[in-house]
Amino acid sequence: MNALYSMGFSFAPFLFIAFVWLVSCLKVVNEYERLVVFTLGKVNKEPKGPGLVFVFRPFQTAVRISLRTVVLDVPSQDIITRDNVSLKVSAVVYFKVMDAKQAILGVENYNYATSQIAQTTLRSILGEVTLDELLADREKLSVRLREIIDSSTEPWGIQVSAVELKSVDLPEQIQRAMGKQAEAEREK
Repeated sequence: MNALYSMGFSFAPFLFIAFVWLVSCLKVVNEYERLVVFTLGKVNKEPKGPGLVFVFRPFQTAVRISLRTVVLDVPSQDIITRDNVSLKVSAVVYFKVMDAKQAILGVENYNYATSQIAQTTLRSILGEVTLDELLADREKLSVRLREIIDSSTEPWGIQVSAVELKSVDLPEQIQRAMGKQAEAEREK
């Protein structure tokens, strides 16, 4: 050992590298998160966390998943109702990850996929109703939308808790016609 020191050999750089590697392997997982860990490309049985988690790099990689409720704003969709009225409808979808492992394995990007399912379901379901049904039965339509979106996202480990129709934008011509009809009914 003294011979190694006499040649100018020091263990300090190796200790420093080992310390940096050890620190890079430690992950702090919050209470509302889980780590899905892959060992040599195979997923571990259970997600890890919360707390301090050791990920044996470079043989293991980890994907962090939030278990909190996500509020997804569905942009305005052009809808043509069953009675051929063209309007714009926007909505809000509330969902959360129930199975972190399935959310990673079941779909490439669960946020984007949920957004796309919400948009297409909104267009197709609201296209089956008349304008009067849309305006009068918003709660029933919201429940129906939630059930359909939830059943589509369930295989990915996603639970949709609510869907709310945020706004229904009627064209000005329809608004004027409805105003004239309301005036005529009041005058009777």
